[in-house]
Amino acid sequence: MKEKKRVYEALVDGAMEGLTDEALYDFVKTRCPKATSRKIVRASLLALTDPHLRDRNILDVIYALAIKHRLDDGVLDDGEDEGTDEQTQSSQAANQNMPQPS
Repeated sequence: MKEKKRVYEALVDGAMEGLTDEALYDFVKTRCPKATSRKIVRASLLALTDPHLRDRNILDVIYALAIKHRLDDGVLDDGEDEGTDEQTQSSQAANQNMPQPS
């Protein structure tokens, strides 16, 4: 939890300084070198649920960063959680069953 709190603080500090997208991600990685994309996404969700954080611009920047890195394939490849391969396989199987747009 301590690591997530540091990443959370780095996200908020960077967003308050006006950083966005890759500049914000680089800022967080500089302050928390061990932070993975998964940890950054989780810290972003913590920030989005924080009732004390009310600045819409900051929330929008953090939300955009979380979405970008959540959709990044690298988030699933951190190896942090057991069953990641199983989750990846089931999501790929689900995508194969979806009708393809014409």
